[in-house]
Amino acid sequence: MATLADARRVAAAVSGGLGGPDAGGAARGLRRMLDADAVGIGGLHGVPVWAGRPPDDADALADAVLSSDARAGARGIVALPVHARDELAGVLVVAGPVAVAAAREAALWLGEALERARLEESAAVAEQAELRALRAEISPHFVYNSLTAIASFVKSDPERSRDLMLDFAEYTRHSLARHGDYTTVAGEFRAIEAYLALARAVLGERLTVQVRIAPEILPVALPYLALQPLVENAVRHGVELPGGSGLVQVSGEADGTECVIAVEDDGPGMDPEYAAAVLAGQGSPGSMGLVNVDRRLRTVFGPGYGLVIETGVGAGTRVLLRLPRFQPGVVV
Repeated sequence: MATLADARRVAAAVSGGLGGPDAGGAARGLRRMLDADAVGIGGLHGVPVWAGRPPDDADALADAVLSSDARAGARGIVALPVHARDELAGVLVVAGPVAVAAAREAALWLGEALERARLEESAAVAEQAELRALRAEISPHFVYNSLTAIASFVKSDPERSRDLMLDFAEYTRHSLARHGDYTTVAGEFRAIEAYLALARAVLGERLTVQVRIAPEILPVALPYLALQPLVENAVRHGVELPGGSGLVQVSGEADGTECVIAVEDDGPGMDPEYAAAVLAGQGSPGSMGLVNVDRRLRTVFGPGYGLVIETGVGAGTRVLLRLPRFQPGVVV
């Protein structure tokens, strides 16, 4: 158990790279695991960080490994390249009565720890990229129509024009905000209400909206832009199509320790197989908003959460979002 604990700490210490600020902690952990006199860990640049007193020729051996990408050694010391994704990432130097095979396994394990850290970093970058993509998905067509509708009320109903301009400001502020990973259900619905006010101004009597949200779920934290794209998708594909008109219903309620939010339209619907392809990322470019929301929900809350699409040709579309009411680490 002590060895496993050391291994976990070493993996965490090298997450910033072999030349990172925690490399010393990784070297100390490996020294204990190998029962070595000294262990040095170094990245591609700079001298190794040591745990224990390094032999006189240790740094020279480390340089030899980094320049040749091959093992180097002397009496009682071995220096090995560390690879991550088949690329040289640094060097491991082990001094003392340690079998070369054991040192080689340690170098392989270090490389795998680096690969895992890079994958986690890539996943975090991808998540942020998906959020940026959602924030950039404001339809120029919707913006143009909204501003045109606002302008049409300037003389005939200046108070409504002013209210719609405030709705437009709230909608764009929420959609383009650059800070914060999480908001609340209440925060999402402020932007949704602004969006729906603009949509009603543009579509007129073609759009009917019903919203029923239980007060107890309003403080629930969720990823930014997790609900707004679902409502926009319902309006765009259920009502906004040429000649289309219909009802968009949004409901939310607590279900034990979880909350369930549904966005439903009575539009043309879609083939269930295509709906499954949409969530698998194989739908049309216009469906990427749903994919991004689903992936971010699963990343934050786990594979048991995300979106479910209930639909059929000519039967409308219902998108269900289920998430925990409380999740450690998810804080607004």
